[in-house]
Amino acid sequence: MKPLFVLLVSCAWTLIGAQNYYQALMDYLENRLLAIEDRMQLWHEQAHQYRTEMLDFKKLTSEAMTGIKNDHSMMFKDLKGASARVDLVETEMDYVETQNSPRACANNAEKVLEQEAWVKENDKWFNKYYPEKYCVEIISGIRSVKILKRIGSPKGMWTRDPKSSKLYVFNGTSGDTVYEFKSVRDFSTSLGVAGSRMIHLPSKWTGPGSAVYNGYLYYINQETDADVQVVKFDLMSGSVTDTAMFPMERHASLYTLNPETVADLAVDDEGLWLLFTPTDSEPNISLAKMDTSTLDIEQIWDTQCPRGNAEAAFVVCGTVYVVYNTRMASRSRVQCVFDVNDMMLTEEAPLLYFPRRYGAHASLKYNPEENQLYGWDDGYQIIYRLTIKTKLLA
Repeated sequence: MKPLFVLLVSCAWTLIGAQNYYQALMDYLENRLLAIEDRMQLWHEQAHQYRTEMLDFKKLTSEAMTGIKNDHSMMFKDLKGASARVDLVETEMDYVETQNSPRACANNAEKVLEQEAWVKENDKWFNKYYPEKYCVEIISGIRSVKILKRIGSPKGMWTRDPKSSKLYVFNGTSGDTVYEFKSVRDFSTSLGVAGSRMIHLPSKWTGPGSAVYNGYLYYINQETDADVQVVKFDLMSGSVTDTAMFPMERHASLYTLNPETVADLAVDDEGLWLLFTPTDSEPNISLAKMDTSTLDIEQIWDTQCPRGNAEAAFVVCGTVYVVYNTRMASRSRVQCVFDVNDMMLTEEAPLLYFPRRYGAHASLKYNPEENQLYGWDDGYQIIYRLTIKTKLLA
């Protein structure tokens, strides 16, 4: 009996221990579940708070965006109105400029009289060193603008021979064909290039930098990796009479806003000029005086006029006028002037603004017999009539 009693007591203690163990385990699990529930409740409250804050932020952002859109709309309307007013003012200014000649400066009256006496006194000196003609004139303004027609490519060139009435059109930035018209009237009344005489050249002209003078066409040729070549072509006989080579880089461009212009030939009262840049790293425009008969270089100058943002240039009485613009085409303006004879006073250097047009000038060619510029602007052929005055000699 005794062993059985001991066995029963042992089993009873074992059952009691197991019951206590399971009770402790259940208590532990219950406490953990309660802790998890508390944490989940906390997460739920925090998520609700974050959602509320996000909704408030979204509402504030939406209100701010609506305000910005309204402000932008009002600002756009204001800018549009300001632009319209600026255009109106520019139109009125252009009209006033065309109706009124530039006012003379009273302070310079004595200088003008002194200058005239000085010129007469030194006539013998001028005739000795400048037997053909000596220029003492500069541009003072743009008297009028005439948009003749629109023909051809956005870029090109047109010019008139100062010694005749014939007009020449160069369509595009390179080619071997030139269109000759008998007069400006014939050109203006023609349909396109109909009615013109097509002149086929033995080599291509490169860039809108050609010039016509006294029955000869002077053009730039750069078809190979060789230096730039200036070609003199007899328009009457249809043959090349002379050529000259110039050491310029193959891919150098004269005007940064018109990279197709490798070099630019110009004609004025004193003869033939060449605007160029020896290398693409050269910051300034160089000028060379050329002999129209032999194409020899008589003299070279560094104009100190930068190539950056330049679109074109022309020469009047030995004075270079460089025209500048912006990448987004705006009003062209003459910002740099260089006088090879060093006869221009600093205070009389003009700051000329061209009237607002269609785009930017691809070329500007001066005719000394008419005191006019022939401009090519986005395919439009434009004539600028200039106001000329006498230089005030220092």
